[in-house]
Amino acid sequence: MSRADLSKQPSDVAEMFDAVSAGYDRTNAVTTAGIAALWRVATARAVDPRPGQLILDVAAGTGTSSARLARSGARVIAADFSAGMIAVGSRRHAGDPNIEFVQADATALPFGDDSVDAVTISFGLRNVVDPRAALAEFFRVIRPGGRVVVCEFSRPPSSVIRIPYHAYLRYAMPVLARVASSNPAAYTYLMESIEAWPDQRTLARMIGDAGFERVAYRNLTAGIVALHRGFVPLPAGAGPRRDR
Repeated sequence: MSRADLSKQPSDVAEMFDAVSAGYDRTNAVTTAGIAALWRVATARAVDPRPGQLILDVAAGTGTSSARLARSGARVIAADFSAGMIAVGSRRHAGDPNIEFVQADATALPFGDDSVDAVTISFGLRNVVDPRAALAEFFRVIRPGGRVVVCEFSRPPSSVIRIPYHAYLRYAMPVLARVASSNPAAYTYLMESIEAWPDQRTLARMIGDAGFERVAYRNLTAGIVALHRGFVPLPAGAGPRRDR
């Protein structure tokens, strides 16, 4: 069975996601008890897409989050480095003219400077071999005044939640993955990558270090997930963006 490790080599991660692409959304629904749908709603609200805007959804997978963003009338580029995910998403959303699927590496995006109104990434930044390079790329492609929204697994601040949650990751999730996934070994990597990922404040600093301002985060589901947001500064003397 294909799985990546914490070296997060791009070819290994892409191969792993290729292997689980067909049943990825079903397995996510099972292993998160359906809560993932609520996280997508919160992420879409934080992005706040508007008609006519161009939104880049990085690590978009099969486009589930992209479809929610596209309901606003915004155009969405669903980017992922897994060819398998792109293939499944392209078929699934073939009838949606507001979504375009593109195979792309988060650390070397094939888009021009200041070319999109927002970038969002859900549960994908921790899979990138160099998250700081990815955040720098997000900053490069977002227009002044635009925003980045990062939804990612995080660290519950309360031990009352943290201890049973990590027990779930180590013992219950592998059982559910064996039932629901064609590649349960991949979910061992999922558990390892969540436990190794930095906490909320550390990620906020990383986003600020990339150049974003007004960086803030809020916890979802008691801090199992955190939603981070930051903005690209406007040029000195420029007024606020009208679409914000």
